[in-house]
Amino acid sequence: MTARGIIVGAPRSGSGKTSVTIGLLRALKRRGFAVRGAKSGPDYIDPAFHEAATGRAGVNLDSWAMPPALIDRLLGESSEHADIVVVESAMGLFDGIVSAENRSGSAADLARRFGLPVLLVLDVSGQSQTAAAVAKGFAIYDPAVSIAGVVLNRVGSERHRKLATEAIEAVGLPVVGSVMRDPSMTLPERHLGLVQASEHADLDAHIDRLADVMERSLDLDRIVGMAASLGDVTPSSIKPSESTVIALHPPGQRIALAKDAAFTFLYPHLIAEWRNAGAEIVPFSPLADEAPDQSCNVCWLPGGYPELQAGRLAAANSFRNGMRRFAETRAVHGECGGFMVLGERLEDADGVTHNMLGLLGHSTSFARRKMNLGYRQATLLADCPIGKVGDTVRGHEFHYASLVEAGPDAPLAEIADGQGVALGAFGGRRGSVSGTFFHAIARAR
Repeated sequence: MTARGIIVGAPRSGSGKTSVTIGLLRALKRRGFAVRGAKSGPDYIDPAFHEAATGRAGVNLDSWAMPPALIDRLLGESSEHADIVVVESAMGLFDGIVSAENRSGSAADLARRFGLPVLLVLDVSGQSQTAAAVAKGFAIYDPAVSIAGVVLNRVGSERHRKLATEAIEAVGLPVVGSVMRDPSMTLPERHLGLVQASEHADLDAHIDRLADVMERSLDLDRIVGMAASLGDVTPSSIKPSESTVIALHPPGQRIALAKDAAFTFLYPHLIAEWRNAGAEIVPFSPLADEAPDQSCNVCWLPGGYPELQAGRLAAANSFRNGMRRFAETRAVHGECGGFMVLGERLEDADGVTHNMLGLLGHSTSFARRKMNLGYRQATLLADCPIGKVGDTVRGHEFHYASLVEAGPDAPLAEIADGQGVALGAFGGRRGSVSGTFFHAIARAR
């Protein structure tokens, strides 16, 4: 059977897409479907919820950061041995940046490229018939993007449901479900978005509750029937020249990867690609005071929440000593939170300053917060684990920490925003150590 696909979209963040998607994924799994989740745009957290709901690894599909051939391959691999792929939109369905055609980063790009229909989730709290105007606007905004059906979310009463449903169906769009207002469905959040899946002690039970709600509230048969064939992007249909397109080459043969509550943000497609290329991932936990395996030839400190764990990291002497010993002869790279830990000091939210690894000379603060958010393209000024000198790598920034001392290190890259506007030198490098607030997604093509 050829896999089918559908996009879960909404007018904005906070509409309930993630709860609907997670519950839908588990409900479909209960029905015996082999189901996979995917996320449009740059997002580390939701793919982990998708994996928890389905038992199958999630994936990101980013139309700005990834070349089209890479998206084709990743979606093709996701559809292999799957009956249905559910793609969750980031932000609003059409939200992205001004860029080349179908390279904005929006979920609508994926809808156009693959002919995927959209299940539109509308938060109808505070409105009733007006929801039809919103739905109609989505239906006619872009003829190349098909709105297949609507799910009403946060419905207050049966009368509320009836008013909104009749108005929407009168403009020609089917309503395929209505989810009643229920605060217990809301997933907890913190400053970078949802609290991570790995931090929920009772996550599986919560997902089951969401699935129970979706089974009661959605017409699952109609939703499955709306999904479109992904036959054109199955692994067997992808050109041989495109099947080898990868995001980033493995930074080493044996990769020591920091992995715990402080270090969690590494895109699933990178881990999968590195393993497929023959690299071995050797995880270690700085919070458990573990050092990187000295038999590895590169160490990677991903992003995460070191600002919430700064005291424990500062007290982790085995981690500190092992990192310093490792960096004497082998490459070390830190992204965002990892970059913060590579520096001299980190000031936490309470204004307490903690000594970090000191492998780079900068200092950061979470007490003096400023949101940095957006697509970035980095042209590397030196060889490092994310590429060779002169390479341009696409990715993004998303952090609240500020750089309070730049330090004496040479910059790692020249950085520009998603539209190519230069932002100056970025990151730091010293010997075999490199780091930056920039999260790498894929090499530019």
